[in-house]
Amino acid sequence: MNSRFAVVALATAVLAACASQPRPLQGEFNPITPRDATTGDSTGAMVRWGGRVVAVEPQTDRTCFEMISTRLDTYGRPYWASDDTGGRFLACRVGFYDPALFQVNREVTFTGRVAGYESRRIGQYDYRFPKVEADVVYLWPVRDRVDVITRPAPWPWWGWW
Repeated sequence: MNSRFAVVALATAVLAACASQPRPLQGEFNPITPRDATTGDSTGAMVRWGGRVVAVEPQTDRTCFEMISTRLDTYGRPYWASDDTGGRFLACRVGFYDPALFQVNREVTFTGRVAGYESRRIGQYDYRFPKVEADVVYLWPVRDRVDVITRPAPWPWWGWW
């Protein structure tokens, strides 16, 4: 009986180690992107979208995020590349999310349902934003920036020998 418990505990630990995404971001989601959602009507679709914060708008009973979408890596984290965008979207969640914490360019992943669309202006352009009623707002830690500095070899005669 004790060995059976040990086997079950070991199997559970192994399966948990295989999970690549944080638990709140796991699940089955529609593979559409915000750009795909703007071309048709995807209202009601369960999505997992992420990207970088453009603006945060605290309201009386909820907070809305204007986001620039990027693809997600295997962990569900937004892929950081300035030219790899998938459109923009709005995500709203009940409660207060502090704009001092959710600053411009912070990486956030949301899960929830597409609840409709909202037209807003970006400069002089009218843009149709898909709007997500978020179940999960996952703020990722700030990435450490590493500057790699290369120096020449210490002696000019440093060679292949």
